[in-house]
Amino acid sequence: MNRSNGGGSRIGAGTGTGTGTRTGTAVAAAAGTGAAAGGGANLLAPRSHNTALVLDLLRTAGAEGISRLELAERTGLTPQAVSKITARLRGEGLATEAGRRASTGGKPRTVLRLVPGAGHALGVHLDRDELRAVLVDLDGTVVAERRAPLDLGAGAETVLEEVARAAEELAAEGLGAGAGPLASEGAGPCAAGGGRAEAADTPGTPGGGGSGTFGTPGGGGSGTFGPERLEPPVPGERVPEGLGTSLAENARPPGSALAAAPTLLGLGVALPGPLDHVRGVLHRVTGFPEWDGYPLRDALERRLGVPVVVDKDTNAAALGLAVGGAGGGAGEDGAGDGSFAYLHLGTGLGAGLVFGGAVHRGARTGAGEFGHQVVQLDGPPCTCGARGCVEALCLAAVARGDLAEAARVLGTGAANLAGLLDIDLVLLGGRTVAAAPQAFVQGVAAVLDARARREGGHDGAVPVRLAPGGTRGVAKGAAQLLLAPLFGRREGG
Repeated sequence: MNRSNGGGSRIGAGTGTGTGTRTGTAVAAAAGTGAAAGGGANLLAPRSHNTALVLDLLRTAGAEGISRLELAERTGLTPQAVSKITARLRGEGLATEAGRRASTGGKPRTVLRLVPGAGHALGVHLDRDELRAVLVDLDGTVVAERRAPLDLGAGAETVLEEVARAAEELAAEGLGAGAGPLASEGAGPCAAGGGRAEAADTPGTPGGGGSGTFGTPGGGGSGTFGPERLEPPVPGERVPEGLGTSLAENARPPGSALAAAPTLLGLGVALPGPLDHVRGVLHRVTGFPEWDGYPLRDALERRLGVPVVVDKDTNAAALGLAVGGAGGGAGEDGAGDGSFAYLHLGTGLGAGLVFGGAVHRGARTGAGEFGHQVVQLDGPPCTCGARGCVEALCLAAVARGDLAEAARVLGTGAANLAGLLDIDLVLLGGRTVAAAPQAFVQGVAAVLDARARREGGHDGAVPVRLAPGGTRGVAKGAAQLLLAPLFGRREGG
């Protein structure tokens, strides 16, 4: 194994190759190039790639932490390079000591861990009839949450106002925004380690979602926001002075509405597609053609004054699952290399595709329109304008209470997808699935099992599982649109 030092020169930058790196797949640079690299590369100017490698390993190590020696071994960086990176991370408040661990020889090794409360992101899921928003810390733990009824067709100004209200209330509750300089004073629950708050989802009827203050679907977005059942913050580390400047404040325009939350990295928004993820512009959102051409990202950035990323609900959920390791196949560098399809059945039906640990969006970021594959040429009309789409057939079966038929239709679409892409795993999520998880998991699995028997394969059927995260999955994934690049997680193509 060749190793490089902290002052090594860069060769082949931008192509994913470099000197002194070890073989193997590594996550892409946090700068957002999306190119994979072979392990750690000590770059002179853009140090974010190696920092992202180290940060991701600190994240996945959890509270137990990881030693500098292990970091060097798993990234391919020299111990000197790792020491420089970890010293910088500790100085910025992103990492701290987690104790000492006995070594085979010499003095005990110092173990480091991530400081979850050092950074936060907001994630908003805009469904056709409700809004769910979460504030998460660096390890993805939910610090605060809001839900409210929403009419996605009520007009851009109404929807933007609801998003802004949720974002500002969450920042005030979870970060103490408006109550003083959080970064320098250590005020607020998230300065105390991020506030461990994982509320249980309580699925109800297919349109009902989880618990919380919630009105009727389609209520025009005028409902009362209500916090979910969140545990009180656990005392922990004080966020050091200057941390906000190193993470969030450099990217924040002056006069920000959320300026009192210096650890906030930004806002991720996930909603039904199709849309342009790169430009943050909506297309003809299925059932709501009036959104066609609307620059949602730019409008929210002007309104809130923080960075905003927009993506399809299914892609956001898939990203959150990939970052959490739901697809399996984690390599020694911490990056998952599995492939899976996340099928989301709620008020609509779509898919998020993950190949090699990265979300696949396609050349025009339009991949995953799973619900609009036609499986019955003379079938019922769909809101997309076609007839016999999987979505139309599946939702019609749900509406008449025939969950077995809904699961069979969903399984037919999943079998088509598995045959076309040869994926490793199918994960099911969304409010409708959450209301009857056993019926959908078993029903979809039965169709895939039948397909595997017909083909006579020796590996068995593609497994079908319930996606972790419950009805929060999309909102948490939306927050990962901001957090994942910090840890070098690949965006995919």
